[in-house]
Amino acid sequence: MPTVVDAMLGNGVVGILSESCNKWERRVPLAPEHCARLLHGGRQKTGISRIIIQPSTKRIYHDAQYEDVGCEISEDLSECGLILGVKQPKLEMILPDRAYGFFSHTHKAQKENMPLLDKILSEKASLYDYELIVGDHGKRLLAFGKFAGRAGFIDILHGLGQRYLSLGISTPFLSLGMSYMYPSLAAAKAAVISVGEEIATQGLPPEICPLVIVFTGSGNVSHGAQEIFKLLPHTFVDPSKLPEICGKLIVVKQVENSKLVIGKPAPLGEGVGSIMGSPPQSYAY
Repeated sequence: MPTVVDAMLGNGVVGILSESCNKWERRVPLAPEHCARLLHGGRQKTGISRIIIQPSTKRIYHDAQYEDVGCEISEDLSECGLILGVKQPKLEMILPDRAYGFFSHTHKAQKENMPLLDKILSEKASLYDYELIVGDHGKRLLAFGKFAGRAGFIDILHGLGQRYLSLGISTPFLSLGMSYMYPSLAAAKAAVISVGEEIATQGLPPEICPLVIVFTGSGNVSHGAQEIFKLLPHTFVDPSKLPEICGKLIVVKQVENSKLVIGKPAPLGEGVGSIMGSPPQSYAY
């Protein structure tokens, strides 16, 4: 006789969570076009017979767009054997004997997410953490993209303006909102360009000059952040040249990860680059 676990896992019913971790979260694991392909490709081919979407007014796609391709809209995901999200869900959304897929931020034992991991274990649920899904050669299949860098750097500039204001210093960054406040990437870039024009004509307050920004690494996030950064007046310099920079420019230096750490004493001829795979205790910042 099939058990409850057998009945739920692989039952062909997929649920999509409404995101609750961040108030600005608009992402979703499956777009309407993906749902259409899964639903209309035939269950024998895709394994999917139904997709249930929790309603949301924040999601980048409207609920009606999911209904148009055959999805159901419901808060109740209890019929779903597989439940997908983007960020960590509320604990009450972890149901017994289900499979879940989302960024859990638990595999490094992040303290704030241990209650979530405990809940998953206690409910005997399965967790597919996107961050840990890798290909045959160990490369992540669901890595951060350039959008993470773009959004993150816009948020940094916004936060920088607020921080300086708290110190009694007004800067052009005050006019920038957080990335979620813009309807499109083009609108966000236009706002950054406007700030750049103000910096180019009026400069930055002398109290914060030179404003030095360091990019670490050269992955997708770094490239996305630099894409936004380059909309501002700037120059790339060697650290030794910093004293020569005037107040109307923002200066930047990109540093590779291997140069952010110093290896502790190692055998002769063994440098930092050759021990980058060692445990963290092998290094000092």
